[in-house]
Amino acid sequence: MSVRYDLSGRCAIVTGGAGGLGRGIARALLAAGASVELWDQDANALTEAVVDLGRRVSRRQLDIRVAGAVEEAAQAAFASHGRIDILVNNAGVLGEVKPIWETSPENFQRVLQVNLFGTYLVTRSVVGLMRQQAARAPSAGGHPLRGHVVNIASIQGKEGMPMASAYSASKAGMIALTKSVARDTATDGIMVTAVTPSAAETAMAKEISAERRAEIMARIPMGRFVEVDEVARMVLWLSSDDCSFSTGGIFDLSGGRASY
Repeated sequence: MSVRYDLSGRCAIVTGGAGGLGRGIARALLAAGASVELWDQDANALTEAVVDLGRRVSRRQLDIRVAGAVEEAAQAAFASHGRIDILVNNAGVLGEVKPIWETSPENFQRVLQVNLFGTYLVTRSVVGLMRQQAARAPSAGGHPLRGHVVNIASIQGKEGMPMASAYSASKAGMIALTKSVARDTATDGIMVTAVTPSAAETAMAKEISAERRAEIMARIPMGRFVEVDEVARMVLWLSSDDCSFSTGGIFDLSGGRASY
């Protein structure tokens, strides 16, 4: 991946950082010079990710659904690095692929707890700390900034999707959360944005059947899934000094499926 942005000296947190998409985003941030903390519940995957990504990577094992654990992790990260410049809310689960009348309430609740409530808890803790730190002078002029928050939502949060009520609802909630937090922090020098990828070639994509994959593919005018590097490149821009006036924006990565 070519690097167009200089994130040297920046500290980033990537939730769900041990998975394929989180690891790809972390790799791009590292290549741009940032140090990265991976937050994930899977201890073995975290170990593998740290070995894979190498230097300037640290890890924290936690369940982002637990408020106390999130607050403790955020405070520890802030103390360890002195500041938190970038937060990428990437952690998520797919849930059941069934019509709503066949879904279980327990599964629906779990998807919302991880994808939406977990994002809320992490954002609440980290943004609270970002507001306390000094604004950083941009690398090439412009307005000083305290931080960037990038939420990994989904095209399903815009359009919905048959047999994906929990996932679609959770990602729609993330989009609304992005817009609200952006307004809360608009005068703090904290840019809050989201991207809405179509399906990517990750472990989550491997959970679906061949029929479901074909159904999703048929909805994408470009006729392919988004690549992890393509998502990572968008996150890089949204995490950089060049993103200094876009807050509350929802950036399409759907191959033309829903360009609004």
